[in-house]
Amino acid sequence: MACQQSRYHSFSSASRLQPRPSGVTIDESFLTEDKSTQNRKLLQKRRTLELPAAPLSHCQAPVLGGTGKLPTQGAPPTGPGHRFHPGTKAAAHQREKIRALEPLKAKLVTVNEDCNERILAMRAEEKYEISLLKKEKMNLLKLIDKKNEEKISLQSEVTKLRKNLAEEYLHYLSERDARKILIADLNELRYQREDMSLAQSPGIWGEDPVKLTLALTMTRQDLTRTQMELNTMKANFGDVVPRRDFEMQEKTNKHLQEQLDTLRASYEEVRKEHEILMQLHMSTLKERDQFFSELQEIQRTSTPRPDWTKCKGEGSRQGPRSCLHVGPDSSSLSPHADVVAGGPDRWQMLAEGKNSDQLVDVLLEEIGSGLLREKDFFPGLGYGEAIPAFLRFDGLVENKKPSKKDVVNLLKDAWKERLAEEQKETFPDFFFNFLEHRFGPSDAMAWAYTIFENIKIFHSNEVMSQFYAVLMGKRSENVYVTQKEIVAQLLKEMTNADSQNEGLLTMEQFNTVLKSTFPLKTEEQIQELMEAGGWHLSSSNADLLNYRSLFMEDEEGQSEPFVQKLWEQYMDEKDEYLRQLKQELGIELHEEVTLPKLRGGLMTIDPSLDKQTVNTYMSQAFQLPESEMPEEGDEKEEAVVEILQTALERLQVIDIRRVGPREPEPAS
Repeated sequence: MACQQSRYHSFSSASRLQPRPSGVTIDESFLTEDKSTQNRKLLQKRRTLELPAAPLSHCQAPVLGGTGKLPTQGAPPTGPGHRFHPGTKAAAHQREKIRALEPLKAKLVTVNEDCNERILAMRAEEKYEISLLKKEKMNLLKLIDKKNEEKISLQSEVTKLRKNLAEEYLHYLSERDARKILIADLNELRYQREDMSLAQSPGIWGEDPVKLTLALTMTRQDLTRTQMELNTMKANFGDVVPRRDFEMQEKTNKHLQEQLDTLRASYEEVRKEHEILMQLHMSTLKERDQFFSELQEIQRTSTPRPDWTKCKGEGSRQGPRSCLHVGPDSSSLSPHADVVAGGPDRWQMLAEGKNSDQLVDVLLEEIGSGLLREKDFFPGLGYGEAIPAFLRFDGLVENKKPSKKDVVNLLKDAWKERLAEEQKETFPDFFFNFLEHRFGPSDAMAWAYTIFENIKIFHSNEVMSQFYAVLMGKRSENVYVTQKEIVAQLLKEMTNADSQNEGLLTMEQFNTVLKSTFPLKTEEQIQELMEAGGWHLSSSNADLLNYRSLFMEDEEGQSEPFVQKLWEQYMDEKDEYLRQLKQELGIELHEEVTLPKLRGGLMTIDPSLDKQTVNTYMSQAFQLPESEMPEEGDEKEEAVVEILQTALERLQVIDIRRVGPREPEPAS
């Protein structure tokens, strides 16, 4: 019995310790059964497991005696010759017992394996049942979803049918009410007809009732048909107006549209005229303020107008030392001597069309030229750094004493060679190299001093003054080159407009060429150019103009008034351009301006500027090579600063001009 209990204990322990296969998962929710079913299955499993234990009954120890108690194990045999060895007999007994239990151990292992196989089979069966239950569950869930969808669909259909039923019910009510109204109308008509028949003359009763009934039926049919046609006409043409009214309204609308277009065009013209007048008014106000300031300045600082007739040398004795002719004999200071070489006639020619400031320049040029002719030698200026390279000499330099015409021709030749030069060098170096090539190294320095002293004196001569400004770095040579190109382009445009190639243009053609060549000039500037070209108030558009004569020069290089006016307008436009730039920056001349701020100001007053031109202007203003200029948006831009007055003076040197129109400012 003890052996059987041990066997049961081992089996139950082995059953509990046997690991569950990793692939078997049990869903407890699908194994819920009543207790009677579970107990019955458990009892069957136990009976199945107890069947192999029956052959093990031989392992029970035999009972000796009637008491059922085992004899004392290891008792010593009786007898005087035997000694008691309890340990040896106990070990032998244990070995016999172990030897007897060896077959039981093998059977126990076999039973354990069988039980494990049965358990695995049962678990596989349970796993299969669980998978079937899961599939059934999924099918049931799908069925539930389908039923819910059908329910929702049926509910929506029921709602729609209820709505249709309500509409049909309302339609039925309206039809019922209409039928009642129609029946009431029919009854009323019948009563009226009976009343009318009673009110008729007695002779009407003599008519045939069948004929009257037929006529009544036909009349009712006609009435019904007419009523239907009337209703159809009302439904189809209820919103239609008569053609006569439509044509009248269309004519009125067209007339009003024409009036509106005319008024719009008139308004646009008036608006443009108003804007022009406002601009003109603002410019007039600025000019008035400027003239008023100039007038106040003149009234404060002006001196009495000089008597320029004294320079004619006609014997006036008032102020003889104001205009003296300095000849070779400086002791002859007679007030009756000619102050200007050439006498009154030459002075009259020099003073024609000039103001007091220009007359002072002419007089200074005449006095300076007289002094220059007296000098035989010039003192050298030395080798200082402030001395131009072409004047660095120590000692006396010969005065070549050329005429004004010779100097002008020499300068023109220098310009021609400069324009044809491929390898550009600095202008002072080019000038001295030109003189060396023209007169030789021995006389180059003498001619350099002679030409320099001449061009320094004659400010009124265009060729000399411009050459002097470029030579001393006060003006870029691109200014001279660009101005010559503009004049040449204008002459080319006028030649193209002269279809007969006669050298003549009408005033209208002259005006058209000027406007097409200078689209940014104002009407006032175009008018000034036309007046400089020979137009006057009495001229008509058909008057002819010899345009080639406008571009001629005299022997001293002086241009005609037309070309001079072009140069004056260019200088005025440059000054106005820089004035607008200063006004846009909104800072004083002594304050510093940064590179991005100056660039932004230029782009504001002249939005048509391209990037390359702006970089050229910035390079000149801040004296930085274009290759070292920081990129737009770079943080290094803020570090590039310069005094505003210095920057504007540097821009004044180069050829800076407006590229496109400025954006119109909103009218106040």
